[in-house]
Amino acid sequence: MNLSVRIFLAYFALVGIAVWFVMQSFNAELVPGMRQSLEEVLVDTANLLAEIVKEEVVQGSVNEGEFATDMNAFSVRSIDAVIWFLKKRDPNLIVYITDAAGTVLYDSRGRDTGKDYSSWNDVYLTLRGEYGARTTREDPNDEFSSIMYVAAPVIFDGRTVGVLTVGKPSITVQPFVEAAARNVREKGIWLLLISLLLGLFLAWWLTLSIRRLTRYAQAVQQGERVQVPKLGEHELARLAGAMEGMRTELEGKHYVENYLHSLTHELKSPLTAIQGAAELLDEDMPRDRQQRFIDNIRNETRRLREVVDHLLNLASLEKRRGLEQVERIALAPLVDSLCADKSAILEKNNLTMTADIDVSCNVEGERFLLQQAISNLLDNAIAFSPQGAAIEISASREQGSWSLGVRDHGPGIPGYARERLFERFYSTPRPDSGRKSTGLGLSLVREVAQLHGGDIDIENHPGGGALARLVLPARQLHR
Repeated sequence: MNLSVRIFLAYFALVGIAVWFVMQSFNAELVPGMRQSLEEVLVDTANLLAEIVKEEVVQGSVNEGEFATDMNAFSVRSIDAVIWFLKKRDPNLIVYITDAAGTVLYDSRGRDTGKDYSSWNDVYLTLRGEYGARTTREDPNDEFSSIMYVAAPVIFDGRTVGVLTVGKPSITVQPFVEAAARNVREKGIWLLLISLLLGLFLAWWLTLSIRRLTRYAQAVQQGERVQVPKLGEHELARLAGAMEGMRTELEGKHYVENYLHSLTHELKSPLTAIQGAAELLDEDMPRDRQQRFIDNIRNETRRLREVVDHLLNLASLEKRRGLEQVERIALAPLVDSLCADKSAILEKNNLTMTADIDVSCNVEGERFLLQQAISNLLDNAIAFSPQGAAIEISASREQGSWSLGVRDHGPGIPGYARERLFERFYSTPRPDSGRKSTGLGLSLVREVAQLHGGDIDIENHPGGGALARLVLPARQLHR
């Protein structure tokens, strides 16, 4: 299970538990809260009616008086009310009145007149001067048959002459309870759905930066030239910075070790040749032999200087993470200029160089670096071309890139060298002299190509010779 799924599940579980807890708590408080509201209304009603009926209670005319008449009219009254969503059509208020001994004088239902209610809590407590109320089920086996009763003392001349109790079936508030519970459930489901979407977004947003960081680490592991990603999260940005610092330190250490090893190996041969020639010069020898050893020293010294110069250029490129001075460059005039610069060596070796590049061949990059890369390819072609041969330069469009081809008519690439052409300090002997180059030119071309988001490849041409293809994007990819 990946990190984004685990983050999402943990978040959703937390939100789900919180929503469930809130819904349960709300439902647990809902019924008591509504019943308390109902009780509060019944208290006011009971006290109001107790004031209205007190004189009839004293006179003993409750059943025949105006109160009974009005209650009968009330019981058949048609009500047209819409409370929230519930339509109320019939009254359902229960009223009974007892005397000071707890005997029922009046019952709006007409069934308990004359009965002793002195033991019921509402009557018993009220006659004792306390707050009297009770909830009793009409059917002991039906929880929805319960009726809430609230009593008020009937007071006349400062003394309690009876008790008036108002009752209301609890079932009357049940539709409101169910509607409120249903509304809470619906809101809870919507909350869960919104939390689901929000959780998915948060998980995606968080893991997006982690994936970018992972891709960066994988690219570094594969040796690609990439820039450290810019992350919005402070902690992840610090982690990315630390990874970049660690990569720089490790690459620097590996870079130095690798270069010291390669440079030591590469410099050993010319230094040995110089030392041997210098020692032989101490002996007496003919002038022509002496001049030959001096020329050897000069050649090897020049080779050492070329190695150092190429190595410095290559080191500078390998440390870069991107292009600095990007401009739009037309390849045709750039190649023509380089061909003109090499006219002297072409004439010396009796070589011809032709360029067939469309004027629409434009790339974005650093002019100086592209000059160095193409110049190295041309020098390579010149070095392996026999006397009187031709070097052909062309360009072709390949999707969003231009492929610059440089073909010579030399001996081609030996099979043993095919996989090592771009290794630092690796070189094959020149066909005319048998000497090797510094072995850094193609490495430099590859670094330039990679900096431009392109590639370099060299293969044997079916018609003979070798073909180097430098692929460059028509538009620079800004990373």
